[in-house]
Amino acid sequence: MLKKVKLNEEVIFGDQEKPFVLLAGPCAIEEEDRVLRIAEGIKEITSKLGIPYVFKASFDKANRSSIESYRGPGLEKGLEILAKVKKEFDLPVISDIHLPEQAAAAADVLDIMQIPAFLSRQTDMLTAAGKTGSIINVKKGQFLAPWDIDQVVAKIESTGNEKIILTERGVSFGYNNLVVDMRSLPRMRKTGYPVVFDATHAVQLPGGAGDSSDGEKEYVPYLMRAALAAGIDSLFMEVHDNPAVAKSDGANMIPLVNLEEILKQGLAIDQAVKNCEQINY
Repeated sequence: MLKKVKLNEEVIFGDQEKPFVLLAGPCAIEEEDRVLRIAEGIKEITSKLGIPYVFKASFDKANRSSIESYRGPGLEKGLEILAKVKKEFDLPVISDIHLPEQAAAAADVLDIMQIPAFLSRQTDMLTAAGKTGSIINVKKGQFLAPWDIDQVVAKIESTGNEKIILTERGVSFGYNNLVVDMRSLPRMRKTGYPVVFDATHAVQLPGGAGDSSDGEKEYVPYLMRAALAAGIDSLFMEVHDNPAVAKSDGANMIPLVNLEEILKQGLAIDQAVKNCEQINY
């Protein structure tokens, strides 16, 4: 049976009576005014459509392709900006941690703590996050089979924390390419925890631009629609007001101006699936 993971009265992962939860924002925290502008823009759209929303941005991108790549403002400044997003727009926030030592400080601000895909098997990371009592979102590694997530879940559960959500973002398929096996979504749901689909990282071409990743954002709507039709609890999308100048992952981010129409399509599919009788084979 699927657990409901409740953040507040509006944001409940796994609630079949509500629309999917949206986790969205720029890949990395950039200038404060830009972050606030994007948060405000996404909130306006989600409020209009009735979609539960959590703002996402990373204070550190420790896994960038190049040593020269922008990583973000760091823990202290990044959490300060995220706290401002919470206060000004009354929004919950999610961000990644990259070291076990970051967990306690991050938990003071974050409503959801995210474990990056490349670190999804790191026991010390998972248990440090679990011990905070926060909701933990684990992004399944590009190198993991869907059933490998069972052991990841067990590591977090060992801390007594069962507030877990699991994100699929594709699996490595040859060089500089990812592919999404939609069978992984119901398989990951067999853990009993809500499942998130990362529609923008799923079209990433890791390292595809040599010193940075490339992407094919034109395929985001197709994969989003397929995942919602398969049945998911939350949608993860990186969104920017001007992806062409984004400091991280611009090639696979959704332009803010296009977000409303994409989400309308997603809502229609989500509602259709939830109105159908579920068939168990």
